[in-house]
Amino acid sequence: MRGLGITAGLEAGVARDLAARSEQLGYHSLWSNDEPAASGLETLAQLAEAAPRLELGVGVLPLDRHEPGLIATEIDRLGLDPARLWVGVGSGRLRSQIDVVRRAVVELRERLPAETRIVVAAMRPRLCRLGGAIADGVLLNWMLPDHVAQARSWVQAGADECGRAAPIVASYVRVAVGSGSLERLRDEEGRYRDLNDGHRKHFAAMDVPLGHVGVAASTRPEVQARLGAYQAALDLPIVRVLAHPDATSLNAVADAAAP
Repeated sequence: MRGLGITAGLEAGVARDLAARSEQLGYHSLWSNDEPAASGLETLAQLAEAAPRLELGVGVLPLDRHEPGLIATEIDRLGLDPARLWVGVGSGRLRSQIDVVRRAVVELRERLPAETRIVVAAMRPRLCRLGGAIADGVLLNWMLPDHVAQARSWVQAGADECGRAAPIVASYVRVAVGSGSLERLRDEEGRYRDLNDGHRKHFAAMDVPLGHVGVAASTRPEVQARLGAYQAALDLPIVRVLAHPDATSLNAVADAAAP
């Protein structure tokens, strides 16, 4: 399985065209992040129409901006099919991460149809274990394949403590293709390295040079070779497109990274 992830708020026509192409290319699912000025759930609604066979994920809705009750209301308003939906939540800027995420997952279970899958965003041990204990999926971020194995062990430990099977482990994998690809990956990674204290600790623990977490390549064979390690480490790698928000640039990444 391989997903494709885009930025919320992409121009509607471009988003629909990319969704249709992604279905043709054999992707498993389409994912949108969520921005203060652009709704991830609304972006999913646009994608849903153009790719009716693909599953849909929002990764993630930060709980400092989204209350569980309002998430459920918005999903219902947009008419998103619960059987296709993966709803990702993260603590955002809230300090009491574990308790906030745990309560949110419980409330979403109560408010959403049983078919809806709930995903917990995680990078460090405590949230990985929590996701293993209560979620249908754990969404990692900014990890190298070798570090995914450690995260999976944390997820498995959380599942074992609750006597349940481990949930799906997914991760965004930033992918840039063609001229300037390494610069795009470095720019994106550089923004996140100093985003907050949690990200600073995460990147410090990995201890790798800037521009190494993700894929920057010129050709489809190069992209596929580098994605292969992520594919082997994860249940669901999600190609997070790093490209100008136009159809040509987005399609170039989708084509090069297609399963």
